Amino acid sequence: MLVLRNISKLYDGSSSDSSSVHQNIDMYIDKGKIDKLIPHQPDASFGSEPTVIDCSDFTITPGMIDCHGHITILGFSTAEIDRMNSAPSLLYVEKILYTTLVNGGVTTMRDIGGATHQMKRLIDEGVMIGPRLKIAICMLSTTGGHADFRGPDRCHAQLSKLFIEGPGRPSSVVDGPWECRKRVREIAACGADLIKLCTSPGVASPSDKLEHQDFTADEIRAICDEAAARGLKVAAHAHSQSGIALAINNGVHDIQHISYMDERLVEAAFEKGCTVTPTSWIINALLKEDNLSDFVKEKVKKVGEVHAQAVQFAAKGGLKILAGTDAVLPGMHGQNYMEIASLIADGLSPLQAWHGATGLAAEEIGQTDTGELKPGKRADLLICKGNVFDKPELLGQGGLIEVIKDGEAYRGGIPQIKQRTFSTSVDQFCPVK
Repeated sequence: MLVLRNISKLYDGSSSDSSSVHQNIDMYIDKGKIDKLIPHQPDASFGSEPTVIDCSDFTITPGMIDCHGHITILGFSTAEIDRMNSAPSLLYVEKILYTTLVNGGVTTMRDIGGATHQMKRLIDEGVMIGPRLKIAICMLSTTGGHADFRGPDRCHAQLSKLFIEGPGRPSSVVDGPWECRKRVREIAACGADLIKLCTSPGVASPSDKLEHQDFTADEIRAICDEAAARGLKVAAHAHSQSGIALAINNGVHDIQHISYMDERLVEAAFEKGCTVTPTSWIINALLKEDNLSDFVKEKVKKVGEVHAQAVQFAAKGGLKILAGTDAVLPGMHGQNYMEIASLIADGLSPLQAWHGATGLAAEEIGQTDTGELKPGKRADLLICKGNVFDKPELLGQGGLIEVIKDGEAYRGGIPQIKQRTFSTSVDQFCPVK
């Protein structure tokens, strides 16, 4: 039993209003779950069994949920893509997972392109340390679309080097309604938790233009129909207005990036019950990136001029806004809290942004046993110092003291709390005869 006593301020993740913020709370954690939360009892006595931590100087939030991750991307240069396609790629994935949890404060992630069921399983089995995963496996696009990274010489280079086809990961490049149906079936058979597709070109892809569309309405309907038949939701990469409209009108649930979303499209999305994942941080990061082609820089500039307004339209129109980092540049992994800071800078209230990274996110990605600090939920939480609600960037400036996932600590910031150890022994993998 772990008792976090007299917590100065606690955000429970259940909403975006002040009713979710509590002061002077005692939290009891047992067997990886939250046992109870009660007003602080100064006179409570404890035997020798519980570990009791004075939290009167600490703020506590739910562990963050990143709704747009890519744990198999370290950057888009040829060398960086080749590294993630090499034999030791799983070692790089392990490092990304570790820093995402321990430094980024992410206890659950929705990886929407790249991660395989093997990676998800290695975390669940305790072989690798990282956030639990919900996975899309592929990022579907048409030939020449956003997922078709052939390098600078597109006429003669090999087919896409991004998310290359292999065991547990079919090709992301697909054309025609019946091929789309078959590919969704393959992805589902490989263990996907959702389906991801691109209905518009991307910012970082080497030759497609933002105002174009990717996939036809017939192809998108085929993808969404097959996904629904298997109980899977569909998320769509969509910057352009045509791509956003195609996604909304043909069965997509979560619209990602939303750069050119306007009030008309917000209204249509609201009527269909769509959520949005703006990925504000990556847009800001790309604006500061020097190592881009002139073609990509021009696309980044255009998106940067309209993206914050799209977020404001979405908020004003009452859409559910999820927090997703799209951390694909070197150095971004492990700073996932910057998406919350970026959403606040784009006009969301601090608790709106935090809700999109906690309770709301958990509900929308189907991981409802976490995201909120309530009895019976997983003990996934962050112990922090400072006003991290208004300034999430403080988490990277000494404000993140401890990350707890399933009741176990990972940073060693509070030595009295049980630290995470591998749940499996070396002998299990390499038995000595």
